[in-house]
Order: sequence, then structure tokens, then C-alpha cells
Amino acid sequence: MRKYENQNERQIQEIFCNCCGKKIRIEKGIVQEGVFHGQVQWGYFSKKDGESHTFDLCEECYDRLTAGFQIPPEKNMERELL
Repeated sequence: MRKYENQNERQIQEIFCNCCGKKIRIEKGIVQEGVFHGQVQWGYFSKKDGESHTFDLCEECYDRLTAGFQIPPEKNMERELL
């Protein structure tokens, strides 16, 4: 869950893990630890047609969630981090 200082500029003030509630470290608007941001806009043929959902997971909760996947996420090493 993200809270913004200024909604128009979208400057992040706080992020909390939606699963465990942990507060993610942020310094001067820059995230200082691993966080997964999920966003989906549900469309036709779903039971959530027209809804948009967003959430954040700390790295530990992401690892717990993906450990239960029947097919694990694809992993690739990036040469440059933005």
C-alpha cells in the first residue's frame, strides 16, 4: 500500500507490505529495500470486471508467496539496474 506526499506528482511518502504490514524503508522518496508492486485491471470474463487492484509485498512475503507456485517465476539476471 502506497501513500503519496503529493498525489499529482506521485512522490512516495510511505509503503507498507499488504501481506504482513511491514513498513518499507524510504529515504528522500527512494525505496531502500526490495518491494514487489502488483497492479491489475480486471476485464471482461472475470468476476471483478472493471475493478483495478494494486498492492505491495516486502521481499520476504514475495518469497513466501512464490515458494508455493506450481510453476516458479522466470528469473533473469539484468546487466543494468535503473
